[in-house]
Amino acid sequence: MAQSEKADHDSTILIVDDSVELLDLCSRFLSDHYRVQVAADGETACRIAESASPPDLILLDVMMPGMDGYEVCRRLKADPASRDIPIIFLTAMTAPEHERRGLELGAVDYITKPLSLAIMLARVRNHLQLKRSADALRSRNALLGDEVSRQAYQLQLVQDMAIRVVTSVAETRHLETGNHIRRTALLVKALAQQLSRRPRFTTVLPPEDIELLYKLAPLHDIGKVGIPDSILLKPGRLTPDEFEVMKTHTTLGRDVIMHAEIELGARPRFLDMAAEIALSHHEKWDGSGYPQGLKGEEIPLSARLMAVADVYDVLTSRRVYKAPVPHNQTVATMRAERGRHFDPDILDAFLEIHEDFHEVAQRYLDRDSDLERPVG
Repeated sequence: MAQSEKADHDSTILIVDDSVELLDLCSRFLSDHYRVQVAADGETACRIAESASPPDLILLDVMMPGMDGYEVCRRLKADPASRDIPIIFLTAMTAPEHERRGLELGAVDYITKPLSLAIMLARVRNHLQLKRSADALRSRNALLGDEVSRQAYQLQLVQDMAIRVVTSVAETRHLETGNHIRRTALLVKALAQQLSRRPRFTTVLPPEDIELLYKLAPLHDIGKVGIPDSILLKPGRLTPDEFEVMKTHTTLGRDVIMHAEIELGARPRFLDMAAEIALSHHEKWDGSGYPQGLKGEEIPLSARLMAVADVYDVLTSRRVYKAPVPHNQTVATMRAERGRHFDPDILDAFLEIHEDFHEVAQRYLDRDSDLERPVG
């Protein structure tokens, strides 16, 4: 038996008609080629079509008592479980508007009575073949979608692992505590979410970018891995010359990330954003920051967000050389820097949720053992 013939014999045809004679005629003729089910009314047809073993194709009369064929078609096409079953209308109504109505409801064909059994068989055969092709295409697309999703998930894992590994390396030499890294990540996320509620920032801060900011915030001081220990680990404030060296951690961090891009031979979005944060989070809105003296919106949005989170955490945290600044005093100090150090819109977003910042600071307080090495 040919493959197509075998597929025909494995297919089930549901014939729906209130005429016992027509049901008997069609079922006897089609049973030589297919498995056949019959239904004398629309309700029975719907129960069969919506069952665990639905038919592969439906031959459906239009004029039936109770639920007519049009209503049966409308119901089946509205149900995701039955909408892909091909429906061929069988009817004595030959007006073009009747055929158009059936096709608009989702039927694939329209056969008029009195029936030509040969034509009916040819139409059934053609539409079953089309359905098999459509089913195979859907199956391939589903498999492709699953594979794409699997690969995307694996790439996301690799990205997250890379960020975590680099962050761990940075933590081994950072003067900041692990809690500083955790706090600033949470603060950046909260700030970005608040800012995204403003119409001007909704499209430039989509949820996926906010999540990326949260993951990348721990890399803001990655360049400190290149600062000499004599400066990085100095127990006290830096001299002007030492501070100039310390400031190079911004360009060192950018260079580390750019080197990774060169090695990859690509510029993935997450590395570009990481480089922005590392290089520019010490820039100031009025242009007085470093290393490039960028001003206003010349400063990447990611870095402007990081600046607010980082300054808040530095001010409110205890270090060997300074006591923590109380929350309310920190808020007042930062408010005074609106339009100077900080982007006015971002600072306003901070002021709207500053109590959330305070809650994060209290939840992840530093321990005394975390502060044995001072911040430079």
